[in-house]
Amino acid sequence: MRQYNNTNDLIKWMVIACDFILLNSILLIALLLDSAYLHTSTMLHPRVVFCIANLALAICETKWSPIVHRRTVPSHKVVSRVTRLVFFQAVFCFFLLQISDPWTSFFQPVIMFNVVFLVTMLLARMVERWVIKRFRKMGRNTRSVIFVGNDEALREIYDELVGDATTGYKVMGYFADEPITDAPEELVQLGSFDDLEKKMNGEGSLKADDIFCGITHGSKGWLRKIIKYCDKHVMRFYYVPRSITSVGVPLKMERLGDQTIFTNYEEPLSILSNRMVKRTFDIVMSALILICLLPFIPIIALIIKLQSPGPIFFKQERTGINGKNFYCYKFRSMHVNKDSDLVQATEDDPRKFAFGNFMRKTNIDELPQFFNVFIGNMSIVGPRPHMLHHTEVYSQLIDKYMVRHFVKPGITGWAQVTGYRGETKELWQMEERVKRDIWYIENWSIWLDLRIIWRTAKQMVVGDENAY
Repeated sequence: MRQYNNTNDLIKWMVIACDFILLNSILLIALLLDSAYLHTSTMLHPRVVFCIANLALAICETKWSPIVHRRTVPSHKVVSRVTRLVFFQAVFCFFLLQISDPWTSFFQPVIMFNVVFLVTMLLARMVERWVIKRFRKMGRNTRSVIFVGNDEALREIYDELVGDATTGYKVMGYFADEPITDAPEELVQLGSFDDLEKKMNGEGSLKADDIFCGITHGSKGWLRKIIKYCDKHVMRFYYVPRSITSVGVPLKMERLGDQTIFTNYEEPLSILSNRMVKRTFDIVMSALILICLLPFIPIIALIIKLQSPGPIFFKQERTGINGKNFYCYKFRSMHVNKDSDLVQATEDDPRKFAFGNFMRKTNIDELPQFFNVFIGNMSIVGPRPHMLHHTEVYSQLIDKYMVRHFVKPGITGWAQVTGYRGETKELWQMEERVKRDIWYIENWSIWLDLRIIWRTAKQMVVGDENAY
């Protein structure tokens, strides 16, 4: 489904031109610094190398063209786009160079060049994004918008458009017979539908770049009038579905063939390719960590045994994906007790022994869960799995609690790196954790996973006051 994100094509082509300038500048510097390479290692003329590098970039720009110029695009998507662009540029460049000169290995120079190219491109995108935002803050490259109707969905559209002044949208106001509920003061009512009709008939001026219309499906006459007026005056028309928001049910739009349907949750991991990417990452990373962990297991086991009699590993049944139970593994950090399946750990919990307390603060006790990740009943990143007792209790108290089980549970998660790790003393704390888990499910990307892993690693180094 095409995303509404009007922008200026001139800025896009200027950014693309900068990409080619950067590519050729870096390549020129590289050839000047190591000009002997082309004379001793390959028969290719430098002009051929330049042509191949530019051709590879041109091919990739058709698929992964810049999005930094778009008005509403998050930073991580810009980084993801640049990374893909440079990666596939390297692949195509290497392929074309090897075809041109099969007797020379271009792997190392292409890798070295594209590492520099990637870093430079990311820095360039930061500068370009800053320049574009400053340009729009000055009132340039803006789009004016008018709303028609008083549905709550229009207020949400307003928040999206003006939430960041640098996106360059200017909402003039709205026409409706009744005011929009809880509308901010800045969203002014320009008049009634009669006033709108007068302006469309020539009594006054009605000029904007975009019109967002949120009125009932039955108002066919009004819709035809507004669309006709927009077509005549070169204004873009957008219809905002109002029935879903009006009843207070937050549904998202999807496509089923040629039909539009609505669902209550968007799940990127419902797409097979996304699940494959996440699972591949989980298998590779968990295997590496388990191999690195092997030499330390005897040491950890010995310390646990010396401080507390009982098993080395703690095995507990927890709720996993689709509400199915599984056994979660940890290094045992508490003395053996009868409350382990019922009571959360507290800051001064007498059940913890000294080394166990250290393991909990540094997350060492969680390391055996990489075995859960490797065999497939957990992921490195996802909502934390809860003990069965908590699932039973909180599923009755929090309406959307079970939604967090749409995906595999994780060793770490978005809730844990945003301040909702550890003991939940009050109900609102668990509610906030659930909200963050659902947000993660709806906004998953491999880049978000890497961001969460990075923040988790930082917490392990600097410490977390909620880690006990």
